Amino acid sequence: MTDKGTAERYLGSVGASVDMEDYTQATVGPFQHGLMVRPGQPGEAVQLVGRMGQWGMVRAGSATRRPASRAVLTNNARIEGIAERVTYRGPWMKGQRCLILADWYQEPNWETGKNIWWRLRRADGAPWALAGLWSQWTDPQTGELVPNFTMITCNCDGHPLLGRLHKPDPKLPADQQDKRAVAHIDPADWHTWLHGPVAEAQALVRPQATEVFDLADADATDALLVARERGAGTQGSLL
Repeated sequence: MTDKGTAERYLGSVGASVDMEDYTQATVGPFQHGLMVRPGQPGEAVQLVGRMGQWGMVRAGSATRRPASRAVLTNNARIEGIAERVTYRGPWMKGQRCLILADWYQEPNWETGKNIWWRLRRADGAPWALAGLWSQWTDPQTGELVPNFTMITCNCDGHPLLGRLHKPDPKLPADQQDKRAVAHIDPADWHTWLHGPVAEAQALVRPQATEVFDLADADATDALLVARERGAGTQGSLL
């Protein structure tokens, strides 16, 4: 999660007025609370509003704020089915799109045969503004209003960097793995993402080019793979 000062400066770089709630910067896991940035609503005299929300969308009418089964986790929403899934379709059709600001996010790489977490940062040092969908849920037991959000993902099969992430399914060919990636929204596209027609907003959900990323973790994994290959070659020459 991006610290408050950096978030305010980054959001204000497009000339927008910003109302950012106080919070302490922290690493955010599923169903913990992170920063989501939504458009100002009627009665709010600002263009962008930053609020802490639960990372994990709550279905309308749900009795609890998180699913009982891990099989239906709502931290990520696939863009391909977002208009059909019961948890997401209402907020999606109402245009409740948001930005999720983060200094980095992590994904697993399995190329060495075991999981190595990559922290994905931007090469220019700016925060990510990840595509998200937000909602508000009222706890039926307490009446508490709970802001919540999900990150939107897209297919990244064949991407030279993002396609290396997540454990591959050995039963599927490389071009049918359906690897998933979150989508960064460039500042020039924030207005379209937050206020534009559904079709124009959906077109912005795409993987970022490799050169946008800091490649430090990818380079470190490449070094491990090269060292392993050299070791295997040395062993072979001794037989």
